[in-house]
Amino acid sequence: MQKTLKKYFIIFVIPTLLAFAIAFIIPFIMGVYLSFAKFTNVTNPTWVGLDNYIKLFTINNDFIKALWFTVKFTLVSVVTVNVIAFIFAKLLTRGIRGTNLFRTVFFMPNLIGGIVLGYIWQILINGILLNFGVTLTFDAKYGFWGLIFLMNWQMIGYMMVIYIAGLQNIPGELLEAASMDGASSWQMLRKVTLPLIASSITICTFLTLSNSFKLFDQNLALTGGAPQRQTTMLALDIYDTFYGRTGYQGVGQAKAVIFFVIVGLIAFIQLRISRSREVEG
Repeated sequence: MQKTLKKYFIIFVIPTLLAFAIAFIIPFIMGVYLSFAKFTNVTNPTWVGLDNYIKLFTINNDFIKALWFTVKFTLVSVVTVNVIAFIFAKLLTRGIRGTNLFRTVFFMPNLIGGIVLGYIWQILINGILLNFGVTLTFDAKYGFWGLIFLMNWQMIGYMMVIYIAGLQNIPGELLEAASMDGASSWQMLRKVTLPLIASSITICTFLTLSNSFKLFDQNLALTGGAPQRQTTMLALDIYDTFYGRTGYQGVGQAKAVIFFVIVGLIAFIQLRISRSREVEG
């Protein structure tokens, strides 16, 4: 059986490799090349070297502002989403009546598209803020916390389900033994529960980190970057540069390459740190 699998292995792998090359590797290489070119479409690129990258940092500071706003948003959303999701997961693993209903209700927002969510919450939040004479685009702080609220509302249920799966896999006898030894609730959480759900924490942190950093639909629908591009995140800034400014497609592509590198580095570092903590736990 093993010999047969090895004999025909390449036959089954080739279609997948071809699909991966056509859908990812080739477009990625083309994208990197276009970041060093001036073009209006992919058929007429003209090599300009590092000119696009120089313009990216010298023409204006939109990219830097978008990067800083994205970092702030990501830090706050990662902490709030995971803390609240874990609290809900703990509450819903205590045998409360109607637990399955609560899990379904909390998970449902994750099934709604980002554009739809953005416009719905724009109407709802503006409806509240208008009572105070302001809107989401009146000041950047309103847009920032509006995005945080939207991100939490959408992602908490998804992360909660993952935490519930981790909590349900903790052997009950370990918790009983810790309780009999006189451990407090905080000690049981810190010494028993958290180390045993380290894999769930890794998954949830990675998902919230990557989704927050790449946020686009909700940002476009909720604030559109207003006021004065102060709530523009990286993905929206790249989109505006590429499609909103004639002759700046190459600069937009350069931003996209830098964006890819930043996301890749953050994800790699986060996974390395999380995995090392899992091993220690």
